[in-house]
Amino acid sequence: MRYRIEQESRRDAFGNYSYRIYNGTQLVARYWHDYRGDDHGIEFVNGKSLPCPGRMTDFIEGGGPEPISLSKRAVMYLDQHLT
Repeated sequence: MRYRIEQESRRDAFGNYSYRIYNGTQLVARYWHDYRGDDHGIEFVNGKSLPCPGRMTDFIEGGGPEPISLSKRAVMYLDQHLT
């Protein structure tokens, strides 16, 4: 898979989780979700900031003992906004 996601080492002051999304080795976006997973969004490195469709669990998979990854829906979303 050409996109990969990495979790930031700490949460922000509001308890939100943040992640870096790479296309190969190039950082293309930062993704975040609140501590409950109810609200989430993405900010592309070009400065465009957008809400994400669906829920956080529609965008990232894994977590806990499993490595996190982007869902197929997330990859389609990234393809749509990065081309």
